[in-house]
Amino acid sequence: MKTLFDRQIQFHQTALNLQAHRQQLIASNIANADTPHYKARDVDFRAALQGALATAREGVQMATTQAGHIASAPAPSLESLAGYRGELQSAVDGNTVNMDVERAAFAENALHYEASVTFINGMLRSMNSAITGQ
Repeated sequence: MKTLFDRQIQFHQTALNLQAHRQQLIASNIANADTPHYKARDVDFRAALQGALATAREGVQMATTQAGHIASAPAPSLESLAGYRGELQSAVDGNTVNMDVERAAFAENALHYEASVTFINGMLRSMNSAITGQ
């Protein structure tokens, strides 16, 4: 049985993993801003987080090292949550990266990541205070 603390930590861990993956996608978009026919990718964070949390409630992926082990469903990859960002302005070379959008998304995602880390630190500090009685 999971405690409230376990569920909160799992939520923030899932959020951090998604935010880190989104940051990688946005950085890739920025790096490929001049690549012909490159399509900008992003993650619908809210939908991805809900999907990841629903999958996490179903159970943990089991490792199978022997043929007789019980098989389990593969864990969904973060890459499957990524989609293509809509084109705001057409480019002659077919590239859909808009640097203003990418910079704003990068800054927003970095802020959300930092907030998640701050929440986790606060939860751990509270737990430490409760344990030590200070």
